Amino acid sequence: MTETRDEGDIGADYIETLLDIADMDGDIDIDETERRTTLVVGDPGDDSLAPLSDPDTVAALQELTRLSVQAKTGEFSRLVLDVAGSRDARARELEDMVDRAVASIEGGSDAVALEPMSSYERKIVHDIVSARGFTSESEGEGRDRHTVVKAS
Repeated sequence: MTETRDEGDIGADYIETLLDIADMDGDIDIDETERRTTLVVGDPGDDSLAPLSDPDTVAALQELTRLSVQAKTGEFSRLVLDVAGSRDARARELEDMVDRAVASIEGGSDAVALEPMSSYERKIVHDIVSARGFTSESEGEGRDRHTVVKAS
């Protein structure tokens, strides 16, 4: 009888293989909660992983890792990838983006549309907007899906 492996282990194996191919080192930690599994590769600011910590690269690697997990489990994966602190850095960028949108609304704009982003990032934005006392909603389809910030 074969043992069923969870998405964290499958994803970590996939990322480890990619790191080996790229001749890069990075410890991989698996953080599992009831809602989501996060793979944390390397420590924040690890310069040896800089080529992989760009937000677009992390998003692409995350999608490839999710597809690998889905192929092995047959189930949808909500796995999140963090390379060298990239998620915290992106969260700070999203906060700055929301702050600029809020300032624009306070300056008289009715609404401010933000750049297209992943569902994970839109969720972060919705939480930040709500904490600032404003409202937001997602609009658009596919790669053009984005968040619009409005006054309450």
